[in-house]
Amino acid sequence: MFETALRSLADGFLTLWHSPQCAGMIALGCVLIYLAVKKGFEPLLLIPIGFGAILVNLPLTGLWIGEDKQPGLLKMLYDVGITTEVFPCLIFIGIGAMIDFGPLLARPLLLLLGAAGQFGIFLTVILALQVNFTRVQSCAIGIIGACDGPTAIYVASKYAKDLLGPISVAAYSYMSMVAILQPPIMRLLTTKKERQTVMPSGNQKVSKTAKVLFPLVVTLVTCIIAPLGAPLIGLLMLGNFLRECGVVGRLAQSAQNEIANIVTLLLGIAIGSTMRGEEFLKPHTLLIFAFGLIAISLDTVAGVLLGKLMYLLTRGKVNPLIGAAGISAFPMSARVVQREGQKANKKNYLLMHATGANSGGQIGSVVAAGVMLSVLHRLHIA
Repeated sequence: MFETALRSLADGFLTLWHSPQCAGMIALGCVLIYLAVKKGFEPLLLIPIGFGAILVNLPLTGLWIGEDKQPGLLKMLYDVGITTEVFPCLIFIGIGAMIDFGPLLARPLLLLLGAAGQFGIFLTVILALQVNFTRVQSCAIGIIGACDGPTAIYVASKYAKDLLGPISVAAYSYMSMVAILQPPIMRLLTTKKERQTVMPSGNQKVSKTAKVLFPLVVTLVTCIIAPLGAPLIGLLMLGNFLRECGVVGRLAQSAQNEIANIVTLLLGIAIGSTMRGEEFLKPHTLLIFAFGLIAISLDTVAGVLLGKLMYLLTRGKVNPLIGAAGISAFPMSARVVQREGQKANKKNYLLMHATGANSGGQIGSVVAAGVMLSVLHRLHIA
């Protein structure tokens, strides 16, 4: 028995020795966990992803494919939740139940910032086409710029399954790092005077009727414009309707807590399981990460530049920093804007304005994905 244990230990180490890719991915998983635990970078995302990456690369476990060539635990989790698009869609119910669209309804112009925050998606598609990615793959890569993990997974799982691993990991990694990626761009594009701009809190009252009707109207309009995005926008708005209607408190609480937490955990592990060394460490993976970074950077640039335009048109009444919250990383990006505003001026309180832009970006990213999917479908290039 002791000899058998030693033999198994030796076989495991030999397998790792002959599979440096797997050893590298185990090390990367440990780095992700370190960033989550020690640095506090979105631990709800990075800990399950990091652990999934470690588990799937451990030798002789059969967690992906067993000795009998049957799917292992991680493969079954991936097949059930990712390839069927169930996990990304369920996540949107939880996100919708957490979002308060009141700040956006009080300041509808903030929706423009949410639209500007999708600019990088389409430019990145053009860039990806120049390096021999197919049109379908380029669209899936561009969606990383939405900084919205579930949306990126949804698009990739439909039309670019071969790139699902690096796309999903890139999207969630950049979501967790917006606090690092955005501030340098925000400071580079704005002056100190602009960053110091104090915006009135503007506690405009939004009627209960408006909040209840908003998810219904958005569902109808966006699903007509981009019908293939209906699973995402429909479940996002279902979650928000549960929150706002006021008669299903238990369902709203479950969507915000139990459903969101359980699916986030399972989704993170499933994403981590796509980081198998022999499949993940390829030249195109680095390109995907590079294009994802370009997309998110361009989204931030476009949002801040539109914020600067609003600053000029309103004669200094709009702080351009809120434009950076036009991406879909909710609510991380809004917190970044609040923090940068406070650094420039202690009297600054930009959170409500940034939250409005951020929720507009959430809608914008899903609409952008839906439009892209509809175009792909109609052109029969999927």
